Amino acid sequence: MAQADIIIPDHRTCGVLIAHNRLLEADAGARVRRALLKADIGLRVMAADDFAAAAPVTIGVVVHVVYNDAPGNISDAQIASQIDALNRDYSHANPDAAQAPGVWRGLQLDCKIRFKLATRDPNGAPTNGITRTQTQTPVFSTDDSVKSAASGGADPWDSTRYLNLWVCDLGGGLLGYAQFPGMPAATDGVVILNQAFGTMGTAAAPYNMGRTAVHEVGHWFDLHHIWGDTTDCSGSDLVSDTPNQQHPNYGTPAFPHVSCNNGPNGDMFMNYMDYVNDAAMVMFTAGQSARMQATLQGPRASVIAAAATVAP
Repeated sequence: MAQADIIIPDHRTCGVLIAHNRLLEADAGARVRRALLKADIGLRVMAADDFAAAAPVTIGVVVHVVYNDAPGNISDAQIASQIDALNRDYSHANPDAAQAPGVWRGLQLDCKIRFKLATRDPNGAPTNGITRTQTQTPVFSTDDSVKSAASGGADPWDSTRYLNLWVCDLGGGLLGYAQFPGMPAATDGVVILNQAFGTMGTAAAPYNMGRTAVHEVGHWFDLHHIWGDTTDCSGSDLVSDTPNQQHPNYGTPAFPHVSCNNGPNGDMFMNYMDYVNDAAMVMFTAGQSARMQATLQGPRASVIAAAATVAP
């Protein structure tokens, strides 16, 4: 299957829970580790005086381009556009932030997280932070095969030091998937469909503003889908300032969209952790930022500590 045969999904779908549940079944201790980690992050959020006052932290990034045909071998410029998009949205520098309804604009803030392509590889040698691997595999799935050279993908760089992003042809109607903290180091990172990566090149509307990676990296920081991944209003994203909502939202909804008795303002569908089109998602909340900062103090602390040497 050539890249031209990959159909751009008509709505956003993220494979994080498919991958996560598979890992839980494969590792008997994973549920306990995740429970302890969630409790630790929750305590860090409650104990923090003011995450918003913290100095920005840097995450060293490596992008593994895994391609079957020439169009999938995306350009350095397209990769740079994705790093720019991550920095734009995580620093609350996105010009479209004003699209958020006035009732929630006061929750928006700089998350104090910055992203930089690695300048040193795991052996300390100079790098542009990009690896390129041609594969015989036409399309990958959520089975993590793209994360291993033995299965047609590319091996990760040390996931305790780098945020690994894999860009590939991804099937199943998925735009991407991520791995929550506390799961196996050998598969830790984020996978993105190359047609939903960055803001140019192969990136295709309505996923051409770099926000699939913004969403998936949110999961890497232990953010959950804003509706809590249930359909009966019982779910929670573990963040106090996001309204409870019943389902994911798709496309470009009109405000307000009420569910789970959350009127009059309804769902915060313009949040990066919902499923709307790129142009409709414009914000993280202060609570989500605090959860990400708590994760960076806890299970992701080593990545921050390594940034000074891998992405100075």
